[in-house]
Amino acid sequence: MGIMSASGTQPYLSAAQDVIARCHALAKCTEEPGYLTRTFLSEAMRAAYAEVRGWMEQAGMEVRLDHAGNLRGWYKGTTPAPRLIIGSHLDSVPRAGMFDGPLGVLLGVELLRLRHGKRFRYPVEVIGFSEEEGVRFGVPFIGSRAVIGELDSDLLARRDSNGISVQESIHQFGLTQAHQRDEAAAGGYLEFHIEQGPVLENLRLPLGVVETIVGQSRLELVFTGHANHAGTTPMHLRRDALAAAAEWTIEVERRAVNTAGLAATVGKLEVRPGAGNIVPGLVTASLDVRHAEDAVRDGCVNFLIKSASNIAAKRGISVTARVLLDQPAVKMNDALTRQLASAVERSGFPVHRMDSGAGHDAMILARRVPAAMLFLRSPGGISHHPDESVLLEDVAAALAVGTAFLEQLEQAHD
Repeated sequence: MGIMSASGTQPYLSAAQDVIARCHALAKCTEEPGYLTRTFLSEAMRAAYAEVRGWMEQAGMEVRLDHAGNLRGWYKGTTPAPRLIIGSHLDSVPRAGMFDGPLGVLLGVELLRLRHGKRFRYPVEVIGFSEEEGVRFGVPFIGSRAVIGELDSDLLARRDSNGISVQESIHQFGLTQAHQRDEAAAGGYLEFHIEQGPVLENLRLPLGVVETIVGQSRLELVFTGHANHAGTTPMHLRRDALAAAAEWTIEVERRAVNTAGLAATVGKLEVRPGAGNIVPGLVTASLDVRHAEDAVRDGCVNFLIKSASNIAAKRGISVTARVLLDQPAVKMNDALTRQLASAVERSGFPVHRMDSGAGHDAMILARRVPAAMLFLRSPGGISHHPDESVLLEDVAAALAVGTAFLEQLEQAHD
C-alpha cells in the first residue's frame, strides 16, 4: 500500500505542498547568497521572523518575540487549560538544507491554519526557537534554554568571533533581556523534525516516533610521541603518534560495530608537525560517543580511554584524554509518546519507535515539560547539506498525524 492510500492522508497533500513552499521561501532569508546560512539574531533571522510572523497571524495566532528572540505564536483556547507547545528552530548551520528546524515550525503553523479559527479547549503555542545549532556562539539551544529559564549569566557572557556577547546581541537586535522564565503552565511539547539519517528510508517508512534522544560524550585525546626524520629513523625505533592514533581509531570502530545501538566516531585528527617526511610526533584526536543508555555510553568511553593508553604504552608514547561534553540521554514522556504513537496508528501508518542520534530542542524542553517527538523520513539520509529534502507524502502524513494528536488531546479535556 502506498503512503497516499493511507487512511486520512489525501486531504493533507495540498497543505503539505504549502508547507514545503514556505520552507523554500524561508530559505531565501540567508546571510550567504546562494546558500542557506542563518545564525542567531542575524539580519537574515530578522527577515525570517517577518515571514513566519505573517504566516502565524494568517493562522489566527497572536505573535511576539520574547527576550531571547524566540518567535512565539499563541492560538488561544476556550478554557484556561495548560498549553501545548509545538516547536523547532529557525536558525541553521552554514550552507544548510532548508528543512532541518523550519519544517517543524511550519508544520505547527499549518496544523493551526487548518483549524480555520476553530479553537481547542486548550491553547496552543507554536515557537520558532531563535537558536539550536550553536553556530554563532559555539553553544547550542540558546532559544529553548531561554524558554525554560536557563539563560544564565555564563551563557549571556559568551562571545562570537566578532567579540559580541549573547547579551549584547540581544540588545542590538532590539530586545529587552531579562532573566525571565515562562510561568504560564505548559501541559506538553511536540516537535516535528526530519530524521537526519537513513533509518526510516531503509525501512520504507514515512514517520518514526522518537522514544529517546541519545546521550553524547565528546572527548579530546592527545597522543604524544617523538617527531623525527622519516628517512633516517628505523621503523622499530619510531615513536609514531599517528600510527598509535590510527590503531586506536580502528579500535573505536570495532567497539561500536560490536555494541548494539552505539555510535562512536573519530571525526578529526590534527597531526604535527604535519610534513610528509617527518614521523608524526603529536596527534590530537576527537571522539564522539552516543547511545540511548548512559551506562553503555559511559562504559564505552572508559574502555576506549583504556584502549588508547594500552596502545600508546605498547608503542612507547603517551596519551591524555579530556572530556569536553557529557550529555545524558533524554527520554521522551511515556504518556505523550503513547498519544503520538496512537495518532500515527489512527492515521493509517505503522508505528516505528526509534532513538534520535542528534540533539534537539525537545531534549531541553523535556527538563520542564512532558515532551514527544515525531521524525519524518530524510531521503538519502541527507541533512546539514543543501541537498536535504523531504517527500510530499511524508509531510502530508505528518499533518494527518498532528491533526489526530491534537484531536486526541481535545478529547482528553472532555
